[in-house]
Amino acid sequence: MTTDPPASGDSEALAAIEKLGPREKWRIVKNIAVLGFAFMIHFTAFHGTSNLQSSLHTDGSLGAYTLASIYGSLIVSNLFLPVLVIRLLGCKWTIVVSFMAYIPYIAAQFYPSFATLIPSGLAVGFGGGPLWCAKCTYLSIIAEAFSIATRRKVRTEYLIVKFFSLFFVFYQLAQVLGNLISFTVLSYGEPVGEGALNGTEVQMVSPVNISVTCGANYQASVGGNGSQGVIDLKRPDESQLNTLTGIFLACMVGASISVAIGVDSLKRYNMIRTGHANQVSGTRMLIITLQQLGNKYQLLLLPITAFIGVEQAFIAVDFTKSFVACGLGISYIGYAMISFGLANAVAAACTPYITKHLGRRLLILLTALFHATLIVFMLLWRPTDEYYNYSIIVACWGLADGVWLIQINSLSGILFPGHEEAAFSNFRLWEATGSVIMYATSPFLSTFQKLLFVLGIMIVGTIGYGTIELMEYRVKRVVVAEKRFEVVSQQADDS
Repeated sequence: MTTDPPASGDSEALAAIEKLGPREKWRIVKNIAVLGFAFMIHFTAFHGTSNLQSSLHTDGSLGAYTLASIYGSLIVSNLFLPVLVIRLLGCKWTIVVSFMAYIPYIAAQFYPSFATLIPSGLAVGFGGGPLWCAKCTYLSIIAEAFSIATRRKVRTEYLIVKFFSLFFVFYQLAQVLGNLISFTVLSYGEPVGEGALNGTEVQMVSPVNISVTCGANYQASVGGNGSQGVIDLKRPDESQLNTLTGIFLACMVGASISVAIGVDSLKRYNMIRTGHANQVSGTRMLIITLQQLGNKYQLLLLPITAFIGVEQAFIAVDFTKSFVACGLGISYIGYAMISFGLANAVAAACTPYITKHLGRRLLILLTALFHATLIVFMLLWRPTDEYYNYSIIVACWGLADGVWLIQINSLSGILFPGHEEAAFSNFRLWEATGSVIMYATSPFLSTFQKLLFVLGIMIVGTIGYGTIELMEYRVKRVVVAEKRFEVVSQQADDS
């Protein structure tokens, strides 16, 4: 590992950190571990609750509209609130307050209605923007502090990657733990393998047929020849739901307390704060984000970015309801989604290594073909009451989602050097927009139509990405040709 020599501007920072004591490096590691643990238990509650929304709150599509309100307010929050809140509270207390903004959403599960869930969903979105910005800032600054404390024995850039990796190990476990708790609580007392006939109540003239009524064929209203039947997904007992909500509420309170007590304020390391990102105002952030849309590469990236939001929303709302809840019962949603979290974590860990060997272009092409094949299979598949089938499907979706997230995120940084701030802002903006569109239209489209929409926008997005790669290839060819022409010209002049 190559090292950076101490910069002249580091001497005061190094002296100040050394005054904190020889074990400061371990204190920094402790801060990362506590922060990662807090995010893990916080999002254990959030993911575990959100995955149940569309199946539990079906009256008036309350669950889908609640999720739409979360991601709609997150769009506004990302553009305007992070700078203001972080300047006012600092990173540590921004995280604590933002955690607390999620608590009403969990508490509203005790009394679910439009009057409780929609406002609390908006609060989650408004808290989400400052939360993630504060987390990124905190990890970046303490990575620099750690680098200075070790006298630049490890590059700051390398430490930032390692610290983010450690953090996301904790974060990815949230999806697994949240769904494991959900499945354990909601399935308690159910006979193993009871299946969909007890998980779903259907008022129809004909008997229940999972292969006909669930999966891509699922719709809230079915029947023909003038007879209408309504699929009524059986809710678990209120006592089970209240127990689950109580556990998740305790997780969020515990997360807030963990950060408040166990994480040091960045005032401890203010001497090494050299970044200027926090000096960008919310209004300025909006302006540079919109100006970035003038870049043709950014416009071509919009469909694939929106696709990521769309496919994640489909899994959270439609797969959990029309496949798992309909075919197995609401209690099995958590069981199936555990596979999604595990597969997502595996994809996040393996994608950099696979990219190194296959290259970005081939990996994205293979991912698009894999994901398209999976969607076609879901369109044709007739669901059964064998629960492992659902886990395999959602695990495959999680693998594809992990690759999309890493590749398109990194592409935003690769294509726009010097304009990363605007590029990543656009990524967050259009990803959230894709989610909102999917959540908002969910009550009006059948699952079959939604799968076709996901497939269509993926194809458009992949074509847009391919166009970027083709344009980059042509630009590089021109540059190489010009360099060769210059060399030949110089040789002729010398002769």
